[in-house]
Amino acid sequence: MKRLSRKVKNNAKRSVNLIAQYNPKSPITEQYRLIRNNLHFSSVDKEIKTIVVTSPEPADGKTTTAANLAIVLAQQGKQVLLVDADLRKPSVHFTFNVSNIDGLTSILTKVIDIETAITKTYVPNLDLLTSGPIPPNPSELLGSKTMEQIIKVLKEAYEYIVFDTPPLLVVTDAQIMASKSDGVVMVVASGKTKKDRGSKAKELLEKANSQILGVVVNGVDSKKDHYYGQYG
Repeated sequence: MKRLSRKVKNNAKRSVNLIAQYNPKSPITEQYRLIRNNLHFSSVDKEIKTIVVTSPEPADGKTTTAANLAIVLAQQGKQVLLVDADLRKPSVHFTFNVSNIDGLTSILTKVIDIETAITKTYVPNLDLLTSGPIPPNPSELLGSKTMEQIIKVLKEAYEYIVFDTPPLLVVTDAQIMASKSDGVVMVVASGKTKKDRGSKAKELLEKANSQILGVVVNGVDSKKDHYYGQYG
């Protein structure tokens, strides 16, 4: 598989959220592997290469899930690209301690090319495309023909592309990306996400004609102070 050329940045700083990289034997990491395995089963009839990760509302843990899912996919030896498609409140560059001067919006507005925008991370087999500068028209950029062309190019270079997107009930961006991707993983927070909010988010994904690959339920065990995920 032809890989895109990449620039290397100073990104050796450890992130506390990337447990799949720094604690691969933990029960939490095992849950991310379970998600990965279920994605493989979902691709029996249809190839799953582009995966949108979203949530009904903010602070449900979608970025943590997207990053760790990308890591466990890369740990299988797959060539993976994590894309920060949250063009309103991007955070993936903080997680990996990289610059966000250029990124997806820079490509969409033809400031730089794809190869220049992609960053090599310290995780083997995992590359990163940050959001780039926050634009005034995120939905229009994500829904553009240029975005479709970018996805096509990326699919030729990577075995998996994971998109971190904004919450479904806040803006339309996640719906737009879901309609362009092979499947969606929705993240909800145990004890936080109301049933009606989760149902509304699911309804929006169905209206976008997207394939819901599964739901990750995030929760906190206050006694053990552990983060748990469940796929179902």
